[in-house]
Amino acid sequence: MTTMREHDLVIIGAGPGGYVGAIRAAQLGLSVACIEEVSALGGTCLRIGCIPSKALLESSQRFLDARDKLAIHGVMAGELKLDLETMLRRKDQIVTTLTRGVEALFKKNKITRYLGHGRLNGLGRVLVESSGEPLELKAKSILIATGSKPAPLPGVVLDGDRIGTSTEALSYATVPEHLIVIGAGYIGVELGSVWRRLGSKVTVLEYLDRILSGMDGELAAEAKKVLEKQGLQFKLGCKVTGTRVEKGQCVVEIEGQVPTLSDRVLLAVGRVPNTDHLGLESVGIKLHKKGSIPVNDHFETSAQGVYAIGDVIDGPMLAHKAEEEGVACAEYLATGRGHVNYDAIAAVVYTEPEIASVGKTEELLKENGIDYRKGMFPFRGNARARTINQVEGWVKVLADAKTDRILGVHIIGPHAGDLINEAAAAIAFGASSEDLARICHVHPTLGEALREASLAVAGRALNF
Repeated sequence: MTTMREHDLVIIGAGPGGYVGAIRAAQLGLSVACIEEVSALGGTCLRIGCIPSKALLESSQRFLDARDKLAIHGVMAGELKLDLETMLRRKDQIVTTLTRGVEALFKKNKITRYLGHGRLNGLGRVLVESSGEPLELKAKSILIATGSKPAPLPGVVLDGDRIGTSTEALSYATVPEHLIVIGAGYIGVELGSVWRRLGSKVTVLEYLDRILSGMDGELAAEAKKVLEKQGLQFKLGCKVTGTRVEKGQCVVEIEGQVPTLSDRVLLAVGRVPNTDHLGLESVGIKLHKKGSIPVNDHFETSAQGVYAIGDVIDGPMLAHKAEEEGVACAEYLATGRGHVNYDAIAAVVYTEPEIASVGKTEELLKENGIDYRKGMFPFRGNARARTINQVEGWVKVLADAKTDRILGVHIIGPHAGDLINEAAAAIAFGASSEDLARICHVHPTLGEALREASLAVAGRALNF
């Protein structure tokens, strides 16, 4: 016998979009339920994505600093040893703490959580498939927030061990002697950096003629130079046609080249919407060619009362983008109003130095025939960067040639991921480069580099 329960809103998926949307909807007085098939809440980002990777990036950078960068400060370290088990345990503890935090937020906001796989069962109905008795939920509104999964590559067969995705690369029990990364996007360069710092030889194979596809071209070119100095090897224009494990080694086949051998292979060619077994056919939803769910400006699908956000719809696959959409969708359902400013959504690559971008790239401005002015300022001209011995990189500000309105900001340098938030705020409020340049920034801070780049748009940089 199937049990029936009713809610105002049922959300399928408890990742950043789903759980934040659930909290906002509950704050607005809706009765909210959230279905998640994994016992730990938080989704891919929290469990096996953003958070654990950033934990390893931080720990591996501390290891590298202790080895190579403390002496310049007069700190002379003794014999250095890597305790990988402790490093991985710290990563796991951070994830556990944060997933429990999401669970506590659900209880605080009186959100009903269902453990199992959620599947649409006609308009206004969702089946919760689990090991227990069948359960069906009835709701006026249903929100799909099931995120994404690693994109496959023809010929690459994953074995969940030697040849795997980012999930496996977050938990290697030993440091690979040679790691081959297929794909030079965010995930590839971040996890490649982790294992390079810890001692691996890292070779990154990329099909395109550049790294970090989608980011500003000048920014990506600078990032490649910096990462190569750190020991990452990039082979561009490589078409990987197959992989296998042979005599204890991974063999990577590349079109027109001799096969490459390694200890482990990380497949990181992007992500695709996770729409498996959602029952979309029961409400007549048809996917785009690339597998995403079509929605209108209010995140509603072709099926009345069924909405979708985050990685399952078009747009950059970013946790904070999903969060904003979750909030906007919840507010629309409760109040009739909800909006996301996609021009002000930044992206960050957490290498060392960090790489951050918001707004339009130079390539896009040229493609669209938009006349612009550019201001750049190097971190080597910033006093704070000098004091922390992190002077690589620069800030670039792109502004409309007629109105001076900021169109894009691109940063490679120390704490770029934090600095980009000021740029995002400036774009969101329609600020000009002069507006940003006239704000008194604290001295000495890294943020002064953003101000100087804004001054440079008009040829008025003060310290370079």
